[in-house]
Amino acid sequence: MTLTIRWRCATAALSLALASGTGLAAQVQEIPVTTTSAAARLDFEAGQAAADRGDAQRANALFKHAVTLDPSFTYAWLNVANSSLSAQEFNSALETARRNGASASEGERLLVDVALTFIDNDAEKRIVLSRKLVEQYPASPRAWLNLGFSLGSLNRNDEAREAMRKAEQLAPDMPLVQTSLGFQYLFGDPKDYAKAEQYMQAAVELAPGEDNYHVNVGDVHRGENKLELANADYARAVALDPNNGIALLKLAHINSFLGSYDEARRNYDAGIAAATEQNRANYANFKMFTYVHAGDIDGAIAGLNRLAADIDSMDMPEDQRVGARVLTYTNLAQITLHAGRYDEGERAIAGLAAALRASAASVNKDEFTRTQEATIAYWEGQLAARRGDYAAALRFAKKNKDLVDPDANPRKLENYHEVLGLVHLLQKDYGKAAAEYRQANLTVMYTKYHLALALDGAGQHAEARALFKEVGEWNFNTVDFALVRRDALSRANA
Repeated sequence: MTLTIRWRCATAALSLALASGTGLAAQVQEIPVTTTSAAARLDFEAGQAAADRGDAQRANALFKHAVTLDPSFTYAWLNVANSSLSAQEFNSALETARRNGASASEGERLLVDVALTFIDNDAEKRIVLSRKLVEQYPASPRAWLNLGFSLGSLNRNDEAREAMRKAEQLAPDMPLVQTSLGFQYLFGDPKDYAKAEQYMQAAVELAPGEDNYHVNVGDVHRGENKLELANADYARAVALDPNNGIALLKLAHINSFLGSYDEARRNYDAGIAAATEQNRANYANFKMFTYVHAGDIDGAIAGLNRLAADIDSMDMPEDQRVGARVLTYTNLAQITLHAGRYDEGERAIAGLAAALRASAASVNKDEFTRTQEATIAYWEGQLAARRGDYAAALRFAKKNKDLVDPDANPRKLENYHEVLGLVHLLQKDYGKAAAEYRQANLTVMYTKYHLALALDGAGQHAEARALFKEVGEWNFNTVDFALVRRDALSRANA
């Protein structure tokens, strides 16, 4: 990170503070930032500005530099965790933040405790702590945004929006407030693309030269199925910053949806080249999706297998290799099971299980280990169901349920219900399948697609077609979307 870049980030942070009224406007009183080092504070503010814009790579480097200047800087350690690239780094940074809590403000300690709930999957505690934070700092936009994110993680989206609008009342000129509301309306149900675009455009108007805000507008246009407009938004972001790897990747996504696969792969290659070594494996996964969109399952599986092998020689810490393996083997498992290539799926799940267990060992907390084992049981249940061994699938589903049962999270049984839904669907018991899928994670398009299949089989054709249309026009590039997009669109128009 050059001094010039750090100065530019710090200038942006100061501009953001002025715009939001932090420390200046009487109605805003932000969560205190506790450090003994002015230089560390400067890096922290620069990192926070980068994170607010969506530049996690730059933010992570700045926060790490801040803690070298002040090793007891709790808020900076928290943000190292929040911009981390692995479960191990997330947990390690949080534990360091927690140990330094005696010298931190009450707000900083509460934020650390909120983040720790993601390790032990205690969503109920997360809400309690987040509400306590806004009680302590009712004039803090970041406290209200934190509450909004916590509520949104439980799909309590109306409450999340109400909390975020409190932040907007306090700091209407803070771009992070606008983009947070924009993403809430873009991805939270019920979706409202008009409001999402309104908020994303407001951020652009506040900082028209910031490339990432144009990327966010492109995301809304994707949600609206306005792919050419989204392409123009991402191209504008690349023109503002030719090294914006995220914008390049999203250009590639659009070209994949439009069937321009060669152009998409060139975009992906440019995005991969612009990424840090730690992110290249993650970005390369998206390039493999072009083969899925093109109907070339062999090409996708071969490419992901090569990538899984290449990760071992990539220049990154082992904990980040583990994260890259988890992503790559998850995508391999999804593709192979969907394609009916169960022996290859079994090998992919074995690779995934090894990576998840390595991640659990690096964190070394019982709650997190249970979560990883529950995920493995979920995938083993999927494989057993696809192979027609329904008794084994039900055993794995129960294992998943038993592992997550201690968690204080109302969404903990979503994967359990998904496996049950698949078992009933494959046995053509469509009513029971639909009932189970309705209790699964319907923010995942693959799950929603299977609910639509169940409803169609049960004779509820109108609702099924509506869901197929929603799935087919989702336009956010995950492996599950790549697998079902073409069929969903065909069924929606049947």
